[in-house]
Amino acid sequence: MTPEDLLQALARTRASLDGSEVTFWWTGDVHAWAPGEPYRRLFGFEGLNVARLVEDEAPGTYQLLTREAAFYLDPLTREILETWEDKPVVHVWNDPANQKWRPFPVPMTALGDELCFSLEIPLAYPSPLPVAQYPANSADDTYRALELFQFFAPASVLATSEPSVPSTMSWTRMSPWLPWMEQGPRPGGLTFHCRGRKLASYAEVPERTRAYIAARHPEFAHAPEKWTEPNETSWTYFRKLNPPSDRPGA
Repeated sequence: MTPEDLLQALARTRASLDGSEVTFWWTGDVHAWAPGEPYRRLFGFEGLNVARLVEDEAPGTYQLLTREAAFYLDPLTREILETWEDKPVVHVWNDPANQKWRPFPVPMTALGDELCFSLEIPLAYPSPLPVAQYPANSADDTYRALELFQFFAPASVLATSEPSVPSTMSWTRMSPWLPWMEQGPRPGGLTFHCRGRKLASYAEVPERTRAYIAARHPEFAHAPEKWTEPNETSWTYFRKLNPPSDRPGA
């Protein structure tokens, strides 16, 4: 397959070529690690991404317009947490979480009648939370993380002309401690381990989760209508809630 063919296959797996909204839902857990300490399952984790794929200016290129929300859960009851160790939990409200797609050799593995598209995304950029301004929330002036995605789709369905195909996914993320955890310079971090699927519609999102979104940020039930930037992350969202001017010594 050419890079153009691979991008088309990924686009139909991840979203829909006809521009309709596509909801991915996932669930999993968040594990903590630190030198000399046992691994710990700190949180359950559940989230969703609502996406719309639109053509970009150049032929064969796309904009993936998305919003994503995700929630930290009690690891046993799976209820959405509001506090952790007496600290307020800051859930994921990323608006937008957009991408621009160009043809590239998407890593693909044939697994019988299933095709697996693998995306490995190492991140390293200046942290939105400099240590001098956020000593309790940040351990490094460079944000570093690793995002590992796998999207699975039936090869037989991808061989058709359907604009969108059924898909499941897995996602693993290695990251620093979350800012709201107030771990400061403590060595270690978090590993997110999740799995999910493309839903027939947003209405298939669990009712508890839809109700939580509707009560707080109902816009997350839909994908953005047009491209905006920059993207929101947990780190930039925390900065918005806690601007530098409010920090000690500012």
